[in-house]
Amino acid sequence: MDDPVTATTGITYDRESIEQWLLTCKNTSCPVTQPPLPPESDLTPNHTLRRLIQSWCTENASLGVDRIPTPKPSVDKSHFFKLIKQLQQPGSNIKALQELDFLAAKNERNRKFMVETGVPKALLSFIVNCFEETSAQGFAEALRVLVFIRIPLAEAKIFLQEYNDQIIKSLIWVLGCEFKPQVMVKSHAVLALKTMIQAAAPMITGVLKQTTTVSQQGMNAALHALLIACPWGRNRLMMVESGAVSALIELELGSPEKRTTELIVGILFHLCCCADGRAEFLSHKGGLAVVAKRIMKVSPTADDRAVFILSLISKFVATNSVLEEMVEVGTVTKLCMMLQVDSTAPYLKEKAMGILRSHIDEWRKFPCIDKTFHKVY
Repeated sequence: MDDPVTATTGITYDRESIEQWLLTCKNTSCPVTQPPLPPESDLTPNHTLRRLIQSWCTENASLGVDRIPTPKPSVDKSHFFKLIKQLQQPGSNIKALQELDFLAAKNERNRKFMVETGVPKALLSFIVNCFEETSAQGFAEALRVLVFIRIPLAEAKIFLQEYNDQIIKSLIWVLGCEFKPQVMVKSHAVLALKTMIQAAAPMITGVLKQTTTVSQQGMNAALHALLIACPWGRNRLMMVESGAVSALIELELGSPEKRTTELIVGILFHLCCCADGRAEFLSHKGGLAVVAKRIMKVSPTADDRAVFILSLISKFVATNSVLEEMVEVGTVTKLCMMLQVDSTAPYLKEKAMGILRSHIDEWRKFPCIDKTFHKVY
């Protein structure tokens, strides 16, 4: 034990261990006697036991035993409110960040108090201010503390409503800056960005439906944010549940500009990587049609994502009705055309050939498709 404390049940524990138990475990009973211990339970320092431990350490110093230091008084919530005020003052903000960094690394109790007193919001505001002033001083410390305490999703949503997309822009800006150690700072920025985009995903999906009130630049920014969020499975599910698949297809049916189409098919590919996403994609009457129509008409990037979407549909949900629809909307014809065009990338030709071979027996039942296959094979 480094800091022995006695619980209300009369049992003595090491402070860090019992606080970890009370703050993170669902079962908050006394580990020894089992009566309930509330998370805010009083823990009384056991000075007698601590002195005995220190005395024993001194007696065994020759054996390499280090004497435990006398613990400092625990930090209460009022101290974190004080640090938040210092964080807002240019002359003392770096010192406040350094202390928050030290306290966050120390124990779970401090991290819990930080969340309860609003430290995550204060740190996010600090990061936005640094971005607006193009100053990177204190950025590394602020990001490290955010990673320690983990931004609560509810707080992230409230912050996004107040600051719009400024925090997302700020964190992306960090990725382009030079820091020491660079890898550590940027990895912390990515973790914070992941949480913020997860909170923003349903809000961004709402923006996609406002085609008449959002500028092209604003729409592309929203799509780019969704594309960044897609690699994480939980984000994909959240987007699907908020109606992103349907909104993306409707947006693409409006024949947007090249860059918008590339972003849309890129996001649709990621969403189709999960079963719910594929189900939503197929439930929209224009899904297969609009993806097939864009092949060989936009860019190699769009062709890549579109073919991979069709590959996922072909592999996981190729029912008779889906295969028939792929014939009706020209999907099969487009895949055959890709095989005959010299400019098609070899790996895409291979992917297209794989789709066609998987269902050739079913598609050959259609006279028009049978003639196309004879030309290809």
